[in-house]
Amino acid sequence: MADGRFTWSTAATLIAAVRRAVGAAEGAPELAVDGWTGLGGRLPVPGLAVGAVAAQLLAARELSGAGSGPLTLDAGHVGLAFRSERFARLDGRPAGPGFAPLSRFWRTADGWLRLHGNYPHHRAAALAVLGDDVEAAAAQWPDEELETAVVAAGGAAAAVRTVAEWRGHPQGRAVAQLPLLSLDRVADGAPRQVPLHGLRVLDLTRVIAGPVATRTLASHGADVLRIDGPRRPDDRGGLVDTGAGKRHVVLGLAAAADRRTVEELLGQADVVVQGYRPGALDAFGMDPAALAERHPHLVTVRLSAWGMRGPWGERRGFDSLVQAATGIADLYGGPDGPGVLPAQALDHGTGHLAAALVLGALARQRTEGGGWYGELSLAQTAHWLLDAPAQRPEPAVDVDPAPYLVDLPTPEGTATVVAPPGSPAWPTAAVLPPDARPVWCARVDG
Repeated sequence: MADGRFTWSTAATLIAAVRRAVGAAEGAPELAVDGWTGLGGRLPVPGLAVGAVAAQLLAARELSGAGSGPLTLDAGHVGLAFRSERFARLDGRPAGPGFAPLSRFWRTADGWLRLHGNYPHHRAAALAVLGDDVEAAAAQWPDEELETAVVAAGGAAAAVRTVAEWRGHPQGRAVAQLPLLSLDRVADGAPRQVPLHGLRVLDLTRVIAGPVATRTLASHGADVLRIDGPRRPDDRGGLVDTGAGKRHVVLGLAAAADRRTVEELLGQADVVVQGYRPGALDAFGMDPAALAERHPHLVTVRLSAWGMRGPWGERRGFDSLVQAATGIADLYGGPDGPGVLPAQALDHGTGHLAAALVLGALARQRTEGGGWYGELSLAQTAHWLLDAPAQRPEPAVDVDPAPYLVDLPTPEGTATVVAPPGSPAWPTAAVLPPDARPVWCARVDG
């Protein structure tokens, strides 16, 4: 697994871990990697990126019977895909919201805190604790006390810890006991031969990791239907990037008619991907155990920020906050404060791993039948990254995005997005409300 100058041992380690988790055959085809990701730094982020993308591409190829020869990846393309939100354009203008002014590191009385204020309700919660002069107020709080106060108010925050501090924290210890990802058979049923092209995926995700997973499945030909609630719609600009190839509808699970529609969709779906805070959908019968009881044919994969175990199992979280809490921000910091990874690699890496988990579960279902449940989290990906075998640092390179961009027409103008690395480009841009209907497309095979 080399391009003549660089051995991708970290990517190979990740691929092997994924294959073991999903019960795939021992060994994997040769991986040939060309170029550099542009994601160099202290941690082996290039290996995470190449390995996660390769894992889902190999799983898709095996599921579709597309051959077993060497897999070739363009590392530059992979690196751009892991920063895809930076390159999304609508008629040439940046499409994504970026980070809100509140979403940054703030100095506290004894360290640093990372806030996330991109959503209005999270911003309101932070300001309820800190007031309008956030900088002055934060400086008066110990970092962990401020973290607790913001979270208790319904906001999203994380104190900046060292790696050692995280490993000694109750949630860090809980995450350390979890595998990178897990897959279990949770219901009985006959084998199902569901084609990859036309696979029906119900998308109950938000932000980046979950949408990247379902965007990836859409690039393999899946029919992805994403459901948003009416109370807190996602940013339409961000969906230009993460929504490519998918249809988006608005349904309220609290409304009886919409619940019936969702139940009908579940009955005909093949896969459900969940990315909401654990527990947020349980009252509506959407927790994995309830889904397996009502719809035992489903493959359900759930992503979270902090993992499903430990005291933070139901806590809100985002890539930037997980970097802060786990010690990554401290590792990448300097004299002026904490730093960040060269991409939101926990989000993107976990998204590609989730796609691999879905595809691996479908392969198991073809031979073993039954319903399957898999889970993973940003914190588990961070734990793997911090413990991953070191690789020689990449040289500092800038990758020209132009050859990797595709233009997709939309009613609002031309959407320009980074094409998926290694899989076909999406045939359509994100189809946003109200232009999509909550129904499945006809199966390609009949």
